[in-house]
Amino acid sequence: MAEKIEIEKASSSSQNLICPLCLDIFDEPTILMCGHTFCRKCLKKYDLTHQDIDHMVCPLCREITKLSANRVDDLRLNVSINGFVDDYHAKCGGMNSVLEMNHKCTACKFQEDAVSFCRTCNNYMCDKCLQCHQRLSVFEGHEIVSMEDVIEGKVSIGHLFEKCFIHKQENKDMFCDDCKVRVCLRCVVVGHKVHNIKNQSDFEQEFRRKVTALTQQCAAKKAELEKNIQNIEEQRHEVHTAMQKLLDDVRQAYSIKVKELEGNLQDLIEQINELKRSFEDDLNILKSKDRQRIKSICSSISLVYNDRLGHLETDSLSAHNLLCDELEAMLKEVTDRTTAEVIAKKAQEKRLNPADANCLDLGKISEPFDHTSTVDITDKALKSFNPADKSCLDLGRISGSDPKLETMKCIDLRGGLFGMTAYTHTSVAIVYGSNARGIDIIDTAGGTERYTNIPHDVGYRDIVFERDRTLCVSTSSTEAHMYSPNGSRKATINVSGTGNYFRLNRSPSNEILIANAANKVYIYDPTGSTLKHTVPTKHKTWEASSTRSGSIVTSSCFTNPSVVTVYDRDGNAGESLQAPEGVYLYATVDEQDRVYVASVDYKNRKVVIRLYDLDGLNLRERVEFNALDMTLDYSWCYLVSLSPGLLAFACRSKLYITKVSL
Repeated sequence: MAEKIEIEKASSSSQNLICPLCLDIFDEPTILMCGHTFCRKCLKKYDLTHQDIDHMVCPLCREITKLSANRVDDLRLNVSINGFVDDYHAKCGGMNSVLEMNHKCTACKFQEDAVSFCRTCNNYMCDKCLQCHQRLSVFEGHEIVSMEDVIEGKVSIGHLFEKCFIHKQENKDMFCDDCKVRVCLRCVVVGHKVHNIKNQSDFEQEFRRKVTALTQQCAAKKAELEKNIQNIEEQRHEVHTAMQKLLDDVRQAYSIKVKELEGNLQDLIEQINELKRSFEDDLNILKSKDRQRIKSICSSISLVYNDRLGHLETDSLSAHNLLCDELEAMLKEVTDRTTAEVIAKKAQEKRLNPADANCLDLGKISEPFDHTSTVDITDKALKSFNPADKSCLDLGRISGSDPKLETMKCIDLRGGLFGMTAYTHTSVAIVYGSNARGIDIIDTAGGTERYTNIPHDVGYRDIVFERDRTLCVSTSSTEAHMYSPNGSRKATINVSGTGNYFRLNRSPSNEILIANAANKVYIYDPTGSTLKHTVPTKHKTWEASSTRSGSIVTSSCFTNPSVVTVYDRDGNAGESLQAPEGVYLYATVDEQDRVYVASVDYKNRKVVIRLYDLDGLNLRERVEFNALDMTLDYSWCYLVSLSPGLLAFACRSKLYITKVSL
């Protein structure tokens, strides 16, 4: 009898040792901060779906438990529950009799295995008790279910054994969907009248259907995700293929450039060998001349010097006198000691002018991937390789970057702008007219200082600085003055013309470029004293810039139609860029011979800057930058390149420093 009581106690107490997640006897019961306990392995499974947060939300009460670096492994064991679990296993022989439904008959005293359960009597029954229930009329109408159906989950009997702790005699055979608890009938009447109450059996069936549906949805979702993983791997293959093609294109371009470099090397070697032969020939000629003089001297002295000179007759004496005179003349000839040295000096002065370092690079792969969509990643991987211009020896660049132009600083000018030029890579010189006469140096941070090396009360029109800080300023439409860095006047340039403006610029070799609204561009040497070229133009030219190769980029600015054209020094022109009516073009050339053109739509207050590459005498558009938000209070503007990544744009009373990102 005592053994039966112990088993019943063990069976009853085991209901409190079940993990709410796996519905099994606790395995390493682990307690959360809220006090609820779960199996450690169940918490680990639960945590797998929440790896992106540093805490765990209790599945029962939703309170938060902070997790350390080891997450669930650092949570403490519920020692009390663990002790009860050990006791339970010891009493039940290590078998989970509750969950395995290994119940004994409770209708008799023989403790045989139960084969059925009477819902009416609330008793497990062995085979003999089942026969009695079926034969005796006193048990007629009792609801009997087989243990096989109970084990397979077809029917539920668990709720029949849980009594209400408030109404001791009542079974918790109903479920409150609002409170998510099992209740008895009296509890419903007392505290759950307006709640959504369900029969326990109905709730369990509904819950099973929900679990079954979720299981099916999980299977479908799993299949969908596995299919997506397969698609990702297919896209990975596409990415690898695209990257391999890009790599092959780069290597092919590299191979082509290497061949071009090797060809260039052979050309240079041939030029050097030709120079060497030329110098050798010049030196051999000098050497041959000296040897011929030695031979002549030796021949003459052999004829003149003779032991019988004292016995010469008239004719012989005359002949020897003539020989002596010729020999004396030979000896008086100055020995050429300098020509060979000049030739050697010329050879020593020969230099290789290396190509611009900015042209010889392998470019860069722009922008890290920041999209997670497989399609976006694949689209981004489908880059194309743009080979470099043949005029520039590099391997080009990878397309797909995001070129942009952004305003770094907007500076209010102290007066009306008349002229602007680059002063350093981070500053400009501004010429003012009208009442605000003078020249200001303004840096990219907005710092301003007056330029006081020359008189500031003169009405200057435009300005340009040479590399050594020699200054050229125009004072009218026909005259400009050259000043040394210390402010002393060096020269005056006079140009015929009828325009109101006199625009200045300089070439990379420090030549002075002048445009004064005529159909030509004047090019003076760096001193301003010599007119080297006059380049005829097809349009009235208000601005002119020079490339390193000597090409001239011209702008007709605010004339209609406004055009930008590239010329060589002989006046041959490429195809002009022409703006729509009312839009004016201003151009500048940077240190890498890239051409920036600002399209100024004064009426609509809009400025769009485009970047062009030189293709011979034509301009090939590379980038149209985003439209800039600028205040346009006048149609006369200036665009100046300070460095390859920095532009200055000005319009009468506003100066904008803009950064170029390619």
